[in-house]
Amino acid sequence: MDPLAMVPQVVLMGPGPSLVHPATLRAMAAPTLGHLDPRFLAIMDETVARLREVFETANRLTLPVSGTGTAGMETALANVVEPGDRVVVVVAGYFGQRMVEMARRLGAEVDVVEVAWGHAADVEAVAAALRRGRAPKALAVVHAETSTGVLQPLREIAAQAHEVGALVVVDAVTSLGGVPVEVDATGLDVCYSGSQKCLSCPPGLAPVTVSPRALETMERRRHDVYSWYLDLRLVARYWGQERFYHHTAPVNMVYALRQALELIREEGLVARFERHRQVARALWAGLEAMGLRLAVGEPGLRIPSLTTVWVPEGVEDAPIRQTLLHEHGIEIGGGLGPWKGRVWRIGTMGESARLRYVIQLLAALGASLRRAGVRVDVGAALAAAGSVGQAAT
Repeated sequence: MDPLAMVPQVVLMGPGPSLVHPATLRAMAAPTLGHLDPRFLAIMDETVARLREVFETANRLTLPVSGTGTAGMETALANVVEPGDRVVVVVAGYFGQRMVEMARRLGAEVDVVEVAWGHAADVEAVAAALRRGRAPKALAVVHAETSTGVLQPLREIAAQAHEVGALVVVDAVTSLGGVPVEVDATGLDVCYSGSQKCLSCPPGLAPVTVSPRALETMERRRHDVYSWYLDLRLVARYWGQERFYHHTAPVNMVYALRQALELIREEGLVARFERHRQVARALWAGLEAMGLRLAVGEPGLRIPSLTTVWVPEGVEDAPIRQTLLHEHGIEIGGGLGPWKGRVWRIGTMGESARLRYVIQLLAALGASLRRAGVRVDVGAALAAAGSVGQAAT
């Protein structure tokens, strides 16, 4: 039997990927064109135009890198950081630390602003780090830290970088399409994301946008970008007017991203952000009414697309997640780093940000916890979520 025929429909409510709209899956199944076919080049142009809308930018250099969000991270850093550059990185979780490791491998002198897990960065501490020592080439920060569920104060952090002339490099993997990023209004110089989260496209592409200021920096480099494949000056020749062959683009993935972005355009960014916010509020209300404790105490710091909740005392993390997956067809994520085994990570991203999925999850989680001997009020959870989420669709 074909193994694909046995793949079940799973409600994806982990830290990614998210559910994919049927129209996006259908787009992916369209006939494959050559990567230099004029008809495909037109699709590329439409995809880039729609990416600019979601990033809220006029940046000429905006394109999807062939690779996942981690490829986006490496692309962003590798193209503006050279050996010996000073880079300040805000580390508020697992993925901030990954930025540090990449910058170090690029030969940068890295200064770290440590932030306790579950908390937002102290803007004054960031300002002090930027002004300590020689002028920094760049400041890097994860906007929505997927490991903790905290949304960092991006506009305030970026303003501090602007004051010292540093480029602002931002990870928007878990925020783009679900939370306002506002690249131009916030003054972000390099911003990247992933296709599989709030954009609700299968994994495989990393949207990246580069400001004119960052583009000038790239053009003044003293050394070639260490990675030929991720060198945006080369990749841009294929995605721009020149159409110079660089690599074979993942044609059908580009179809899918174009369709996913079209769905965002039809919904409207403001309405989409509000949907994510309302669905998250319903989830938070339901979890708390059930008797569980959210890992991020201050609602204003929580990411609408990713919620962290403490595993109840005496409960094993993995068995509950396995029960949800195998008996209820729902996937949630476990913790990373120091929170491994201590939190569950629940995604309400893109197509997964629907009230019906929150209700389904709360019922299944409540039943699973009861079986594990935990006293929870499932009825109160469902009532609270339903009441708060009435405005959500």
